[in-house]
Amino acid sequence: MDPQHIIEQYQKAIIQIATPGGTGTGFYVKEFDLIVTNDHVVADNAEVTIAGKAFEKTLSRVWYTDRKHDLAFLDAPKNLELPDVKLGQYEQMKDGDVVVAIGHPFGLNYTATQGVISKVDRIRDGLKYIQIDAAINPGNSGGPLVNMSGEIIGVNSFIIRGGDNLGFALPVNYLREALQMYSPNKGQSSTRCFSCGFLVTASNIDTQKYCPGCGTEVKLPEVPEKETEPVGAAKTIEDILRELGKDVKLAREGVNTWGVKEGSAKIKITYNPDNYFIAGDAYLCQMPADPAKIKPLYQYLLNENYNTQGLVLSCVKQNIVISRIMYDLDMTKDGGVQAFRNLFQKADYYDDILKREYACTERLEE
Repeated sequence: MDPQHIIEQYQKAIIQIATPGGTGTGFYVKEFDLIVTNDHVVADNAEVTIAGKAFEKTLSRVWYTDRKHDLAFLDAPKNLELPDVKLGQYEQMKDGDVVVAIGHPFGLNYTATQGVISKVDRIRDGLKYIQIDAAINPGNSGGPLVNMSGEIIGVNSFIIRGGDNLGFALPVNYLREALQMYSPNKGQSSTRCFSCGFLVTASNIDTQKYCPGCGTEVKLPEVPEKETEPVGAAKTIEDILRELGKDVKLAREGVNTWGVKEGSAKIKITYNPDNYFIAGDAYLCQMPADPAKIKPLYQYLLNENYNTQGLVLSCVKQNIVISRIMYDLDMTKDGGVQAFRNLFQKADYYDDILKREYACTERLEE
């Protein structure tokens, strides 16, 4: 099977995962009806945001964590037909075998990198890892490592910073063992003890904090009664989004990054604490295919920039974008509500008018 067929086979099974602290990748295993990812991707969050080719962004419950093997299992979306990807046999792999790592590095959706197994059984911290030379970057964590038969043979886990394509994947046999261990307890908040490997669940945990097998302190993935609130500009932004009727949990797309939709427009909000700027960028439609429409479109955008009340219309590659930039020390909740409401309304308005009057095309979604 060539890499292109592997990508096509896996796309609907590859899941984007976002928390307030970052982003990562997961994949759906139909046999167990669970999403698999790394423990460090969910990062102590019992609820994360997921999105995929077959469904819109939604919240997912984290049911199982395993710090030693860096694994976590999440609820899968209901009433969806997702692909049945196969777990392969790690024991059949050897040095030099060609593999493909799939994930969302740096927020670039559905990226596949091909490489070879440099060493099939590299030992680190008492566990075997598959060392590969396929590029694994931030955001790839938790994605599948796939052989040329289209079978998952590992979970992309970590890289050595400063190394040239030094990536490591947890072999699938550890994953299969964990899935089989957790499966009878599906739907229970569970964690695997780092010290003794005992499966600690809500029904057997000792005095709410200790492993009944060895007494090590453990933490179950439990949704807190009161969510930890962000502080500073991030809190103000989330207060503004709530006021505008947006689901803040679904909007989170990593550190100081939020994404929402307004009509047909997609709006990305970012905060840069280094320069104190808050940017709202609404990605509208794409440039028209008819060259005769482009000059009138540019003229229209330039003229409209005199009437947009602090908003700026621009072209970024083939996308038409309307933006608003604010300085965090100048932004109050009331002022931010007014500014972002204007951005959201204008985004939906311009997206419609540009398609209708200037033959702009639908924005390509990854």
